[in-house]
Amino acid sequence: MDSILDINASNIWDMSADVIVQLWEKERSEESFPPYEEKLLNIIRLAFEVVHFDGGDERESAKYSGGEWTTFARTDPKKGIVAIRRRTISQLNDLSYENIRHVTAAMVLELISRNFGGGWDSIPLAMKDIIESGFEISTTTLPASRIHAPGGTLAKKVEDGFDVLEIEKGTWIEAIFAKKKAPAVKLRFISDSDYDEDGNRVRSDEDEDEELRKLEEAERDEDEVDEVPTDDETFYSSYAPEADVKDDDDDDTAGLSVI
Repeated sequence: MDSILDINASNIWDMSADVIVQLWEKERSEESFPPYEEKLLNIIRLAFEVVHFDGGDERESAKYSGGEWTTFARTDPKKGIVAIRRRTISQLNDLSYENIRHVTAAMVLELISRNFGGGWDSIPLAMKDIIESGFEISTTTLPASRIHAPGGTLAKKVEDGFDVLEIEKGTWIEAIFAKKKAPAVKLRFISDSDYDEDGNRVRSDEDEDEELRKLEEAERDEDEVDEVPTDDETFYSSYAPEADVKDDDDDDTAGLSVI
């Protein structure tokens, strides 16, 4: 990644705080950067805790310097210094629809195992919905003497790519299986008006132009040798939708606000 403007709701989960700071500082002096600050901070908030503090306050500066926090400056000094640290996922309640696709099946099962050993049925319905939005989940409860039988349910599930959590329940064992779901394929909606009375798809001028464009590109790919571009200028103008930006006037006047 070459620019902080490249971050979005998907790749922010795989970025380190140090990389974010390096990219931010690289772009901060650019005249075109200030309008993007709040949108970028909203994206960063998805995966990181974000705190603003007064850089002139020695006590606050010491609190956020080094350790688990990483800091960088705003373009407007009046808005203070920003400190960020990775949001921790240490319990089931830390899971959300935003981060569920960025954790592993093993991590999900580890969080379930910390839920007082109650098993899948002990998990609140809302939390199950979050987990199942990103993972295939199934369970089985068998006598401990049969759970590891060759060719049994557990063996077949593991062979199928599932991670498994075993929870002892007296002489029985509940096995919870989890496997990450494949990314959903986005389908294009086609209205009834796109079909004629015989049920045949009506080809619009746009469809024909798009098909012609693809054919021309394919022919160029065959006839031309790829050239390395010498001047790559990229304009970033859109980002994934974020939550409403908090007004700067809402910041704590004492110099510290956790957003």
